[in-house]
Amino acid sequence: MRIGLVIYGSLNTLSGGYLYDRLLVEYLRRQRDTVEIVSLPWRNYAAHLGDNVRFHLPLDLDLVIEDELNHPSLLGANRQPHPYPILSLVHHLRSSEQRPAWQNVLYRQVERRYLQSVDGVIFNSQTTRGVVHGLTGDEKPHLVAYPPTDRFGLGLPADLVQKRAEEPAPLRILFLGSLIPRKGLHTLLDALRQVQPGTWTLDIVGSPDVDPAYAAARQQQAMLNGLSGSVYFHGPLDGQSLREQLAHAHVLAVPSSYEGFGIVYLEGMAFGLSAIGTVAGAASEIITDGVDGYLVPLEDPHTLAARLSAMANDRPLLQRLSLNALKRYGRQPKWEETAARIRNFLATMLLR
Repeated sequence: MRIGLVIYGSLNTLSGGYLYDRLLVEYLRRQRDTVEIVSLPWRNYAAHLGDNVRFHLPLDLDLVIEDELNHPSLLGANRQPHPYPILSLVHHLRSSEQRPAWQNVLYRQVERRYLQSVDGVIFNSQTTRGVVHGLTGDEKPHLVAYPPTDRFGLGLPADLVQKRAEEPAPLRILFLGSLIPRKGLHTLLDALRQVQPGTWTLDIVGSPDVDPAYAAARQQQAMLNGLSGSVYFHGPLDGQSLREQLAHAHVLAVPSSYEGFGIVYLEGMAFGLSAIGTVAGAASEIITDGVDGYLVPLEDPHTLAARLSAMANDRPLLQRLSLNALKRYGRQPKWEETAARIRNFLATMLLR
């Protein structure tokens, strides 16, 4: 198959969505498919809408996959009739994020029109499928294909997870994600003000470049609240450096206001990290509250602080959550299986 993939920026961007796109491309190329990356530049939303005047999809393809993140740029390019099937890969809708209501009214209108312009959809979770169906009201040909969560292999052995939880050291908390409001680092730092000093440390791994003002405000928040001696900002990490952070931590805490799936929670679980997310979005498809982690209310530092304090002070609890997290990771479908299902779905779309 000759396939186009439309994205913003670089396929090597460090995020869960771009990891999904990148590993899908690698899988398709291993199957001898030709994949052309069609990259549009990152700009603001208004400038992206302006792409509709001048951007056109390549013609010499069999099929195009569009990362739904690019939706404001593609309304014009997706005008009927299509020269080949156009599919949208939806990680999560922009209009699902927390922001002023008037902005999401606009985003919903644009996203609805965009989603109505494609021929089929690949969803990263059942939650995302439900949100899109609620927005468009129709059921196009679709596939729910969970993201790649096994890039670290089989995970940390259970005996090492158990031994780590028994150590009489402070609770080592890991935040992993871009430093943007949606990921909830401000809530985590507010919560840690309420946890006994000396019983915890926090490692923050993620790029500050997406929203520099927010990232700078979080560093100031840690300093002004007297947390800086226990909070460490590492910037973006990958490969062995990221693996070491995951193996060292006890808990992964990303109290995001919305996740279309939440690859990060399962990647932490591969290392036996109990996961803390929120009740918003798809985190509940991964985390079972009180079993392998916790789901806390949105923007609720008090509940989050209580959960972290419990794990810091009750090592049998931490051990149970950690081992259950490792088991949860083991139940997740492997990426090779999921990618094969995606490729079969693409083939069926060519036959329609």
